[in-house]
Amino acid sequence: MDYDVTTWLNLSLRWLHVIAGVAWIGASFYFVWLDNNLRAPVPEKDGVKGELWAVHGGGFYHSQKYMTAPAHMPDHLHWFKWEAYTTWLSGFALLIVLYYVGAPVYLIDASKHAFSQAGAVATGLAFILGGLVVYEGLCRSPLGQRPRLFGVVWFLALTAATWALTQLFTDRGAFIHVGAIIGTCMVGNVFLIIIPNQRKIVADMLAGRPVDPRLGAMGKQRSVHNTHMTLPVIFIMISNHYPVVTGHHLAWLLLAMISLGGVSIRYFFILRHHGIIRPGFIFAGVMMVFFVSVIASQKPKAETVSDVPFPVAQAIVEKHCVACHGAVPTHKGFTAPPNGAAFDTPAGMARYAGKIRERAVDSTSMPLGNETHITDHERAQLGAWIEAGAKTQ
Repeated sequence: MDYDVTTWLNLSLRWLHVIAGVAWIGASFYFVWLDNNLRAPVPEKDGVKGELWAVHGGGFYHSQKYMTAPAHMPDHLHWFKWEAYTTWLSGFALLIVLYYVGAPVYLIDASKHAFSQAGAVATGLAFILGGLVVYEGLCRSPLGQRPRLFGVVWFLALTAATWALTQLFTDRGAFIHVGAIIGTCMVGNVFLIIIPNQRKIVADMLAGRPVDPRLGAMGKQRSVHNTHMTLPVIFIMISNHYPVVTGHHLAWLLLAMISLGGVSIRYFFILRHHGIIRPGFIFAGVMMVFFVSVIASQKPKAETVSDVPFPVAQAIVEKHCVACHGAVPTHKGFTAPPNGAAFDTPAGMARYAGKIRERAVDSTSMPLGNETHITDHERAQLGAWIEAGAKTQ
């Protein structure tokens, strides 16, 4: 039996990561909505800031929010934490399995920087930890009390990190590390601030001590940060499907613009929860994506090549592609061609000509890490063969 542990571990971790992420993001979005839709209780109730009546699934729900703690602690209190922890733990495990164990293929691009495997892993971890340190430093500084200015500075810091990572790693490796930085900061908010502060509130309440309202305010601040960072990190999670973005020579700028658009769209819904309708934020988000599509369509002027016969194109594909995209891959770590796309026959090349163009001509996403050292001239030759109709005879 040919059992590929890495493939099934990858599948299992990715599935767990998506499931946990859906649970975490769903809870986060719900509580932001709930917090913004609370109404003053009628009649007034001691300690209750706001309440909400809702109907769902055939039943009625009555939610109340206490700014500090209720007069009597309930026997059962649910802590929303494992959704966040499981998302991060599964994501980090996936990062190790795919990008660190498979660093020579998925992380290292020798044309950018000739890392050793250990050096690439250490650099990736340094960016993730460094991002968390910078974020915490900004939050705990006076800047943390100025939300809009904080957002601008943190956005610029992430953009600078994105640019640096795209100069060091493969396209996919760079993007996934930006996502890891954001995700680590988000779960850090839960692990370092929100849950510890909630525990202090509960402990003070049970001990009969006055509850410091600043603890709740700090947790709210970090929760607001998390909801604004959610849409950018979701895009990064799926970005490997869009080499037109990840493989562009201005990928760092495209990601920054898409992220800014995501924040704008998220802010529209936050305002809407308050009954404020500002369609301009949706328009701005959509326009950001439109501008990205325009920029992504503009590529550096490529070498002009014409009259490329099929044998030349086939030789290029055999040299640079079929080790992975063959019916029986010979590349370590692949037991089947990715996505079932095999290019080792004329029919396969013709069938997947569009994919070849998307990932190896219009972008530099393939070969992974350019480990076969495909040249710009060879990419131009493939493009010319495809433009001429991808004929095999």
